[in-house]
Amino acid sequence: MEIKHFFDNRTWTLTYVVWDPDTKDAVVIDPVLDYEPAASKTWTESVEEVVKFLKDNDLKLHYILETHAHADHLSGARVIKSVFPDAKLAVGKRITDVQKVFKGVFDLPEDFPTDGRQFDQLFDEGQTYKAGSLEFDVIFTPGHTPACTTLRFEDNVFTGDALFMPDGGTGRCDFPGGSATDMYHSIHNKLYSLPEDTKVWVGHDYQPNGRELQYMATIGEQKEKNVALRASTTEKEFVEWREARDKTLSAPKLLFQSVQVNVDAGRLPEPKANKVRYLKIPINVFRPPQEGEMTIDLV
Repeated sequence: MEIKHFFDNRTWTLTYVVWDPDTKDAVVIDPVLDYEPAASKTWTESVEEVVKFLKDNDLKLHYILETHAHADHLSGARVIKSVFPDAKLAVGKRITDVQKVFKGVFDLPEDFPTDGRQFDQLFDEGQTYKAGSLEFDVIFTPGHTPACTTLRFEDNVFTGDALFMPDGGTGRCDFPGGSATDMYHSIHNKLYSLPEDTKVWVGHDYQPNGRELQYMATIGEQKEKNVALRASTTEKEFVEWREARDKTLSAPKLLFQSVQVNVDAGRLPEPKANKVRYLKIPINVFRPPQEGEMTIDLV
């Protein structure tokens, strides 16, 4: 089995291709659709690089895998699926929890499905799935979102936004349905129970202090060095630290644009009568005016 990474430096996102060099069977994990918010413009540079790699190596794509409904980039899954229509777009089955929350946040149409049917397949925890000669296990790792899933291929795990590099810590837990307590148990009780030589491939690298890109560390290294959650960190210590840290963080730049697309399996909104697509941007939905704070009603 071989692994190729692709890094989008606009959103600090890692996309991976995992493949068997003998059979050419492959999967793609967490592809990115490029989006510039000021002009509200999409383009496909990132996915084209992935598609080119798949074609140049004559790979047979079985799955496009999402670790969760990302809040910092639009999914490029639909673009890849348009080139490889037989590939299944799949995510953990708790995506339905996220769909229910954000259907209300974005006032999506009454007939917007919240049963996950937008995806080709919903994964159960503890199951083993086949992608040709490749096999992978599904580990639910909620905390960042309720639907976060870690994918285990042999001695490699792809953790999405659960674990970052040791100097990056863990994903934030302050989105709707997020939980620092859940994050602790996902990492400490599940991921840290894996063999110490298991390789962790992260979903983002924010390159702390301007260091060079890094994207893989072992479970042993995480348990010893992770700045947010080591093997010796107690639940109380982590939850207090994570919640305090999250209060200092700004919302991701593409939060609203990303989530409303990604809960719909990467589909952009349907065009209106004027043939233009529109994204919804709610105002103060996560931070209503505080008591005593000045407000102005625009009439």
